[in-house]
Amino acid sequence: MSELARRRRATELGLGLIAVVIVIGGYVLVSLAESADLPPDLLAILVGLIALFFLAHIAIRRLAPRADATLLPLVVVLNGIGFVVIARLDRDLARGQSLWSAVGVAAFVATLLLVRQVRVLERYRYTFLLVGIGLLLLPLLPGIGFSLNGARLWARVGPITFQPGEAAKVLLVVFFAAYLVEKRELLSAGTLRIGRLVFPDPKHLGPLLLIWGFSLLVLIFETDLGSSLLFFAVFVAMLYVATERAGYLVVGLGLFAAGALTSYQLFSHVQDRVSNWLDPWPVAGAGNSQLVESIFAFGSGGFAGEGLGLGNPERIPVVETDFIFAAIGEELGLLGTTAVVIGFLLLVGSGYRIAVQAERPFSKLFATGLTTIIGVQTFVIIGGVTRLIPLTGITLPFVSYGGSSLVANFVIVALLLRISDETAASAETTVDQQVRRRRSARVS
Repeated sequence: MSELARRRRATELGLGLIAVVIVIGGYVLVSLAESADLPPDLLAILVGLIALFFLAHIAIRRLAPRADATLLPLVVVLNGIGFVVIARLDRDLARGQSLWSAVGVAAFVATLLLVRQVRVLERYRYTFLLVGIGLLLLPLLPGIGFSLNGARLWARVGPITFQPGEAAKVLLVVFFAAYLVEKRELLSAGTLRIGRLVFPDPKHLGPLLLIWGFSLLVLIFETDLGSSLLFFAVFVAMLYVATERAGYLVVGLGLFAAGALTSYQLFSHVQDRVSNWLDPWPVAGAGNSQLVESIFAFGSGGFAGEGLGLGNPERIPVVETDFIFAAIGEELGLLGTTAVVIGFLLLVGSGYRIAVQAERPFSKLFATGLTTIIGVQTFVIIGGVTRLIPLTGITLPFVSYGGSSLVANFVIVALLLRISDETAASAETTVDQQVRRRRSARVS
């Protein structure tokens, strides 16, 4: 193992142990708020959490030793905070979340084992496209897909219930990255100038229009505003990175505004989301009390919070998924929510740093897309809970309760670590070659 790899893994180990201590401390505080005795399952939780962290750490040490040192500790602390809050809300759900965390770590290790070179994924771009579209359409199949909370996002195969769209978003980003690498020169060619902005020929806007139309189809048939926004935002961000043309951002923003206005005119559930966002108080007593209760939760939390286990976040309907950030705000206050936001900023910043440092165009775009998934999801759900934007049905990555989202996000982090390791290995090889050349020149 190189010196760079040793330093990064030592840093990861130290930061990860600090994250484990934070999570265990939070779990003890939640348990002591309910009873004067330490929880009987504390030892099992402690052993399980440390075992999962060390399993992921050893997998990185063996399979991606030069990878970024901050991603895994950040994931541990965010996932741990989510577990602590879920345990405070419902012990049964916390047990389920711990099992899904174990499945997520298993998927994390499997991804590092199977994907030894990211560029291999580029060869199967159209396979990933077909599988991704198939997974998106799976909830529409009779007998398999079903609606929950007004959105048709779920599929049931035997005893297993899952959200196919969580896996589809990763597969589609593979296709987006490969497609943009192949077509970036064509898409970068600007022929239409409006002021200081240079736009491509209208015939080259086909991919953007296609993704826009597909996002609207997801909104129409699955009534899923969050996934529709996510797919379109990720593609526009990747398109901008590939072409460095601000005109695509302008066109994308215009298409988004047109799609949002059309959706508002056509679909009653979009109108309900907007009206609840603008004025949630009149409908608070008609089964739409989430936003109002969320506002009260943030207000009760104040600066330092009520304390873990001392608030009343269970008043918020479905608090463990869409509104878990409000529960954090009530019991940990502005300090706690700021810490969570900083955690996500560091996570997203690390992902974009990996994208910037990547040498291969596909790796750069792939890392950009994967990081944008986490960033957009975080912004959309936190913005919705705090009434910055209308609420959508997207979970807070690593924090909210939910198996499909948790497993998909662990896979995303594994892929980012693989890209980081490849970049560092390539840089080490370049340095070694330069050293050899200098030595050869001195000898000669």
